[in-house]
Amino acid sequence: MREKDILRIVVGNNMIGIVGLTGAMDEIAAGHACRSDEDVRAALMARLRKTNYIPGHMEEAYGKAFVREFRKYLGQPFEKQPDRTFLEVKILGQGCARCDGLRQAVIDAASRLNLAVDVEHVTDPREFGRYRVFGFPALVVNGIVRSLDAIPSTEAIERWLSENSVPLKET
Repeated sequence: MREKDILRIVVGNNMIGIVGLTGAMDEIAAGHACRSDEDVRAALMARLRKTNYIPGHMEEAYGKAFVREFRKYLGQPFEKQPDRTFLEVKILGQGCARCDGLRQAVIDAASRLNLAVDVEHVTDPREFGRYRVFGFPALVVNGIVRSLDAIPSTEAIERWLSENSVPLKET
């Protein structure tokens, strides 16, 4: 299984890797774009159970997450994840030194701000198209493209990370 065949999504309050989610969404996109959330949930659950362990007590949370990701995938309105305790940050680019520099700048900023951040480096051109990004590296924070073709200033990165974030709890 190649890395790009696994999509990380929020299920409940956990970041979970789902094998084959992008392929399953590709398969049902045309036939389910206008169908109910319940129909979408059922179609994705049926496909994804074959390659992923979905605990019985978590089926509702997985179903909601699958529908949310499908609606995002199609650019349709979707229900936001209510109790996000971390930021989802994506670095879009082929893996050059600038991508690595941006990733490190994000990690450093999150550390200074004491924020829980999930940083993912995305190299799949299909993802670039979904975000309508064609300048690299690109910085995406919680689904919003924040910068293109540059490493933004430390102050800008900290400002974007601070918006709607939850600090890590002191232990």
